[in-house]
Amino acid sequence: MDNDKLLNEIESLRGEMKAFADYLFDHPELGNEEFEAHKRITARLEKEGFSVEREVSGLKTAFKAVAHIQGGGPKIGLLCEYDALEGLGHACGHHMQSPSIMATAIALKRTLDVPATLIVLGTPAEETASGKLVMAKDGVFDDLDVAFMMHGSDSTTVDGKSLALNLINFKFHGKASHAAIAPEKGISALDAVLLFFNGMEYLREHVPTDVRMHGIITDGGKAANIVPDYACTQWYIRSSSRIRLNEVLEKVYKVAEGAALQVGATLTIDEVKAYDNKVNVQRLNDMLLKHAAEIGIPDISEPRKVTGSTDFSSVTFRVPGACLRVKYVNRGVSSHSKEWLDRGKTQFAEDVIMNGAKGIALTVVELLEHPEILEQIKVDFKESKENF
Repeated sequence: MDNDKLLNEIESLRGEMKAFADYLFDHPELGNEEFEAHKRITARLEKEGFSVEREVSGLKTAFKAVAHIQGGGPKIGLLCEYDALEGLGHACGHHMQSPSIMATAIALKRTLDVPATLIVLGTPAEETASGKLVMAKDGVFDDLDVAFMMHGSDSTTVDGKSLALNLINFKFHGKASHAAIAPEKGISALDAVLLFFNGMEYLREHVPTDVRMHGIITDGGKAANIVPDYACTQWYIRSSSRIRLNEVLEKVYKVAEGAALQVGATLTIDEVKAYDNKVNVQRLNDMLLKHAAEIGIPDISEPRKVTGSTDFSSVTFRVPGACLRVKYVNRGVSSHSKEWLDRGKTQFAEDVIMNGAKGIALTVVELLEHPEILEQIKVDFKESKENF
């Protein structure tokens, strides 16, 4: 495989992909409403000869685009996001992802001389409803040999880990009554919430050090002179291990049940969404950063030590995968910020698109040309998962 030919092919797409990103930036769409982005991305991939399936897993803005090279071979997943933030537009840089991944896929399709199956997966609503969770439960990612994503960042790096997460609404139901005339006839759902908070504070002493538990009261009643018949508290419970998190959750549920029991309320537990932890495959991370260095992507740093939770982990919990984070803003500048938005249509964004495409494409080629490396990555993945 001629890597120079591959890189030149990616470069030939620079102007088109920058214009594509600019359009997405100027027309931001919220999660599960990315209809124009979905239409344009799928149309471009079809034009290139990919076979496109729309509305994957019942999601109107999800898609799966497949191209078989020389009859097909290892299944290479190339994932992209394209949703925006409410009130902030593309301040997380998702307008750069699909152009970068399209450049990767198109250039590989045009230049690969080894068998492969390229699978571009459009995953909507990362910021809100987490389309990857729905697709993962539907088995969309299960037959991939490896999966890749890219994202802007304050340095060029990869994710060493992520936290498993459960987002839960605890809904307490009581009985309304006049708070002054007949408080004894009421059952305060808010009291149950407050008891739950106290119980969670005591629980913190008895959970592993990697566990994070943080909550807010989303509904505490409507008026102070009415015993609240309904109250709700929302919690994020996290751990670096899905197994440990599930064990902690059993304790959390008992705390909630006890709080309801103390005041005579009833409890409804609403599981909003659940992310698995990322299963780290160091060999794959190293390959991405090696190729990033070879082509001169700036400001390469060690994998991030502190991280939150991501729906991409629902992919990497099932198959080997990695996300190349490409230098976009200055060190220490967080996403979801004005600084990210200000660079959305600049040379910085254009370079992120190209650099992400090149780094991933070169890694894909190395895996396809050296199947023994791909097999070892699968072994590493299995061992890493067993260690959680």
